[in-house]
Amino acid sequence: MTTLFISDLHLEESRPDITGAFLAFLNEKAPGAERLFILGDFFEAWIGDDERTPLQEQVASALKGLSNTGTDIFLMHGNRDFLIGDDFCQRAGATLLNDPTVIDLHGTPALLLHGDSLCTADVEYQRFRNAMRNPQMQQMMLARPLKDRQQMARQLREVSMAKNQGKAEAIMDVTPEEVVKELEAHDVQLMIHGHTHRPAIHELEANGKPARRIVLGDWHSHVWWLVAQAGKELELKQQPLEP
Repeated sequence: MTTLFISDLHLEESRPDITGAFLAFLNEKAPGAERLFILGDFFEAWIGDDERTPLQEQVASALKGLSNTGTDIFLMHGNRDFLIGDDFCQRAGATLLNDPTVIDLHGTPALLLHGDSLCTADVEYQRFRNAMRNPQMQQMMLARPLKDRQQMARQLREVSMAKNQGKAEAIMDVTPEEVVKELEAHDVQLMIHGHTHRPAIHELEANGKPARRIVLGDWHSHVWWLVAQAGKELELKQQPLEP
């Protein structure tokens, strides 16, 4: 049995190379997998399931095709696509996960997150995150006309990019104490997340025992994925993104 994890593809029309790499991943790496987890920022932006661009429809169809072969697909919100809803998931044959979620990973409990909630040193961002994850706020946003939401998404992206350029690198990474806090709160020794674009396997201690935090990579220049197989070591894999 094989379980795959990916995150931070940031799919958008201006990066057909990433879309092509994802479709190739579904055709070449994912067939036969028991489960595929997509841990947030799957799309660069998402303003509602009613937008339905050609890219979104292409991706939903490809995921549905994999789902129809027997692979269970799970999708978690990221900070870019937190408005993905049930309609898209139904079209894609995917199940929406809460952030965080604990799963049984071939006998080992694993805590899955997008990862942005761990970056507690960025106080300004955490206030923004809490506001945007408020269901009432989301309902208000989704009630606005599609063109208004498209404009709002562009403005939020510009503001985010401008603010991030002036932030120290450490502020945008996870807070180590928050990692331990989450592991201990959920009584697990394994955490898997994305968001930071800093792929690595970190050894640490939580609950008085050795623990691991696996960070998935973004797909800006490389394809990154995590492979979990029963009875085998977890493998964080990569390959260059072809132009």
